Amino acid sequence: MFKVSKQQQNRSYGRNSFLKGISCVDCVNESCLIKKNLLSSTVFNFSDKKTEIKCKKGQQFIIEGAPVNGLFFVLKGKVKVYRTGINGREQIVRFANEGEIIGHRGFGTEEYYSIGAIALEDTILCYFSKNILQEALKKEPSFTYDLMLFYADELNRSEAKVKTISQMTVRERVVDTLLYIHRKFSNKNEFLDLPLSRKEYADYAGTTEEQVIRIFSALKKENLIATKGKKICIVNLALLKQEISEHNFYLDS
Repeated sequence: MFKVSKQQQNRSYGRNSFLKGISCVDCVNESCLIKKNLLSSTVFNFSDKKTEIKCKKGQQFIIEGAPVNGLFFVLKGKVKVYRTGINGREQIVRFANEGEIIGHRGFGTEEYYSIGAIALEDTILCYFSKNILQEALKKEPSFTYDLMLFYADELNRSEAKVKTISQMTVRERVVDTLLYIHRKFSNKNEFLDLPLSRKEYADYAGTTEEQVIRIFSALKKENLIATKGKKICIVNLALLKQEISEHNFYLDS
């Protein structure tokens, strides 16, 4: 369970993990729900009540099953969101980067986190307690409306993904994973800026590490991708998209 206290700071995150706040006005993440609503005096005033948390690469900041006490916004870095599936196997739900919300599924109720979250690189998070957010939502209708639209969009994506993934072959699921990561994390050189292990690709695609290795090998032989250690380069994006074009599934961004 996450609580903002000196004892928790020193025990779980280290003495230097809680940082002096960066003003939301100066934040460069224009897609952030808080940033988009700063013209509201209510949101502007409560934005100063956030706590910034610095996580090291590989550090877990949400424990699956812990009570929901607030929301995290990614200020800088990349995050893996997962849940435990059958036989204790990890299933990666999504990857998040700057401006995205983490831990929202149980927000507003006395529920528990249904997911866990781990920093994939050194990451800075903005944390807002549940009480602070609820107070702002009650006072500012436009902020509440934007959060409602966010939840509606999340629901649509989840339902579409469940339907489409169930109709995909293993190869198509792996290709879809590559395209999803490309949309979110590609750089100018077309290398995916998210050096995942083959197991992590498998955990997102819903298959085995061995299957991912075989499919990557086939894609390399077909000159669709290239690899350099953990890094993957999309060589022929158009052909990869054609592989799953019949599913018309490009909802994840």
